[in-house]
Amino acid sequence: MTMRMDADDGMGDRDGDDRRGGKGRGGMGGGKRKLLSDEVVAKIDYKNPQILRSFVTDRGKMIPRRISGASARQQRVISTAIRRARMLALLPFSVTGD
Repeated sequence: MTMRMDADDGMGDRDGDDRRGGKGRGGMGGGKRKLLSDEVVAKIDYKNPQILRSFVTDRGKMIPRRISGASARQQRVISTAIRRARMLALLPFSVTGD
């Protein structure tokens, strides 16, 4: 039994460029960038862990700026506030699994 390789075999384009098709990093997407407002950054303080929890994952890791939409200066303010809150035990350093 031989398998025929037709142009329309349902497998898609097989020239090796399948990875470049969608939106993604590398300048190919062209989408609108999500930005963090200055009002939210003005409320960020190490004494307010409720706001800081939105910038920390459920495992205790800081959310990167490419996901949160913060600028470099805003991300420095956020990370400093998270570190200070961790030192005062307002936020956990890590989350233990149950």
